[in-house]
Amino acid sequence: MEKISANKLAAVLGCQIAKPIDVEIDDVVTDSRKVTSSSLFIALKGERFDGHNFVPAVIDSGCPLVVVERLIEGVPAERQLVVEDTLKAYGKIGAYNRSLYKGTVIGLTGSAGKTTTKEEIAFLLRQFACVYATGGNHNNFVGVPQSLCELDMNSRYAVIEMGMSAEGEIAYLTNLVKPDIAVITNVYPMHIEFFADFKGIAEAKAEIFQGLPENGGIAVINADTNFSDVLQQRAAEHNATIMLFGKDYQPMAKFTTPEPGEQYRYNAWCALKVVEALGLDVFKAATFIKDFGALDGRGKQHVLKLPHGGIYTLIDDSYSGQPEAMKLAIKSLAAANCEGRKIAVLGKMAELGDTSLAQHQSVGKLLAQTDIDIVVGVCEEMKDMLAELPATKTQYYFANKDGVAQFLLNKLLQNGDKVLIKGARYSSQLYQVTDELLKKGEG
Repeated sequence: MEKISANKLAAVLGCQIAKPIDVEIDDVVTDSRKVTSSSLFIALKGERFDGHNFVPAVIDSGCPLVVVERLIEGVPAERQLVVEDTLKAYGKIGAYNRSLYKGTVIGLTGSAGKTTTKEEIAFLLRQFACVYATGGNHNNFVGVPQSLCELDMNSRYAVIEMGMSAEGEIAYLTNLVKPDIAVITNVYPMHIEFFADFKGIAEAKAEIFQGLPENGGIAVINADTNFSDVLQQRAAEHNATIMLFGKDYQPMAKFTTPEPGEQYRYNAWCALKVVEALGLDVFKAATFIKDFGALDGRGKQHVLKLPHGGIYTLIDDSYSGQPEAMKLAIKSLAAANCEGRKIAVLGKMAELGDTSLAQHQSVGKLLAQTDIDIVVGVCEEMKDMLAELPATKTQYYFANKDGVAQFLLNKLLQNGDKVLIKGARYSSQLYQVTDELLKKGEG
């Protein structure tokens, strides 16, 4: 965060301070445990906590200034900036810091693969200049302001990820980010239960173009995704220069992905299109794609030890699970080389609304056509998937993630096996299965 005075902060937030104080902050935090003598603490309210309860403690620990929705008793009034909504105040501060940034901002959204694509874009751009990127998947109403407040002002490029689950969310976030280049990786029926129809998801993703410069920025769009025509139309309405990537819009530069699978090719095509949009050397960038590996929880492969001897390969794709990404992961497993058996451990897919039954069945129908040897379904919804499998394909069912890791390690896995784990992160909790397998199989 660029240094800012208390009085300037009050002006940015549109509030008054009790009396002028000589304080400058260069750090914005929402975790009371991380405050310093130059921090601004923002008292956010969540489902399980209220930052207002920690205000006295952070002031006592030396924090000079707080943003609150009400004056806190026992705390000097001049140390408190009172606003109507602390979350929106966080966004205003992030937007202000963004306005001071002189580099180029790449804003990115999509239904799947956002974080991996964001990291690949940043990885390739680092071959040319200093790059700042959103940490992890901090892409929501809290994460985006945090990313903007933590901007490295010395970087040449900043890659900011934005996520959504409802209409209007990307519009709000892109107004904070103000990207010079807006990227949409894909449009899938994720969070569809919150929309009237599938097209509504595309319209919500297209809100990212509202943040582009008025004289027209650059829109990087997946030509092959659902409603690509809608995305392109919305980008054109905002005077954007449209650059497409996809099967018919591949770069001339040849490259090799470190992992097999269509999703990895699309990630690379997207990243290279951003490189091209910035006028950088696409051929040089392409030579580095082979060095970009999958991220934890997003397809990263681990060779692990079995308790009874031997090794197996774990494909950890447990961060999220939605229909198209699930199918891509299954196709990648089916196409992979494997000395032993191919095993898919799949958890429920969430937020699918009335399409849930059909979507789980469609995954089962795809599995039925592959050479994957064993399928393990986790959660009630996966019974619909398993029902589509032929009797010749071995299958197991678990009501929840409990006991799955022990079953895999002690009863199912053999030397040379390759196992994919994928499912909705919080609904299936299969990430806890991967955590246990990693803990017991590494070293």
